[in-house]
Amino acid sequence: MTVTSESHPPAAALIIIAFATFLALVVFTAPLTTLEAMTRELNLSSAGQAWVMGGMPLGAACGLLTAGALGDTLGRRMTFTGGLWLTVLSSVAAALATSGLFLILMRIVQGLGSAGIMACGLGLLGQIYQGEARRHAAAIWAAALGGGVAAGPIIASLLLGVSGWAAIHWLIAVTSALLALAARARLPESQPSGQKVDLAGSVVLMSGLGCLLSALTEARVGSAMTVVTLSASGLLLIAIFVAIEKRVRNPILTLDLFGDANFAGATIAAFASGAGVLALMSMVPTVLVRGLGMEPLFAAVVLVAWSGVTVIAALAARLLPDRFTSRQRVIWAILGCALAQFLLIAADADTTWAAVLPGLFIAGLANGVLNASLGHEAVQTVPPERSAMGSAANNTARYLGSAIGIALVSLLIAEPTVEGFFAGWHGAVIVSTVSSLIGVAAMLFVSRRGTRPTV
Repeated sequence: MTVTSESHPPAAALIIIAFATFLALVVFTAPLTTLEAMTRELNLSSAGQAWVMGGMPLGAACGLLTAGALGDTLGRRMTFTGGLWLTVLSSVAAALATSGLFLILMRIVQGLGSAGIMACGLGLLGQIYQGEARRHAAAIWAAALGGGVAAGPIIASLLLGVSGWAAIHWLIAVTSALLALAARARLPESQPSGQKVDLAGSVVLMSGLGCLLSALTEARVGSAMTVVTLSASGLLLIAIFVAIEKRVRNPILTLDLFGDANFAGATIAAFASGAGVLALMSMVPTVLVRGLGMEPLFAAVVLVAWSGVTVIAALAARLLPDRFTSRQRVIWAILGCALAQFLLIAADADTTWAAVLPGLFIAGLANGVLNASLGHEAVQTVPPERSAMGSAANNTARYLGSAIGIALVSLLIAEPTVEGFFAGWHGAVIVSTVSSLIGVAAMLFVSRRGTRPTV
């Protein structure tokens, strides 16, 4: 149902939602150029570094479906604003962290706060806008994703030189509070369904995903028994989650949605983009700082060749000819990302920072089109009353993929020597590229099933 009013013009809503989405990606990218400083101050192990990087996307992946259900059930503005306030509290706590474990926990909670922002932000856009206006709003939303990725590492690096790694978290807290106040005053509320929220499914899903990521993180430093136990526990909990969702009256994820090839394809593409291009490009600053000895601020500026171009490409995506459906745009965009990922294999101990530029630039072009197309697909492939669920499912797949991808890349490049570091990086590039290609193959497979036309 579309909810608008004269006191809540769509333009104001779009600005607030776009800035909040921008902020959520700043939260995601905050450690990209401050990880070395945090490692020194908090004595982080290689597993701890992987958890600091992957904690936020894990929290987001765990919380997005719950946030989508809360938005559809209790109200999207309420859940969106709640996510911002949770970001305030967790960011203040992260800034005050004195141990790696506490920082990791707060990074996970930051992800839960961002889940409310991401699920209900895009859900609100689907509620407010229709047709071509929705496609334009989705492009702005996608540009905000790229903008946050571009600005986050630079802001964190600038503040790092002034007052340390914690400064970025203080800035996030203050900005989140201001956005929460603006959202409460300016965003329209959706009509609550009044149904009971599926809390059991939420808890089981969070536990299952947490076990699976823990198994991946422990694969390098933990015992075989620990890895097997965590993996088995995670798979069992996911199976229990599926059983719960089939029986509850108001599930956080309606499994029947996967019968629509458009929805299934968009979800697969989101996971592939998270595990592939988002995870690999997010680790480029680490390659520049740890592998090539660059300063964090310089590494953040180089990353703009990806993230900054993503913003421009996302905005320009709406100019593509209408004969290309959203699904076709997604498939070609992921193929472009796969090419860009493979080009990053050029980075080595004997090269300079310029070696990563071709891959970053091509990734920016492809990733911008991908983000815009996925944002549109996420809300058009579900009924209007379930737009928050569609957004949440899409972003859950993206963040789960990025959490897994970042953890894997972090572990592969954890070698202490420069030679070992780049050997791990080259392996990570191959794995990442293959994951994107598998995503395209999976999309083509599900597209063979009959479905309603893509708008």
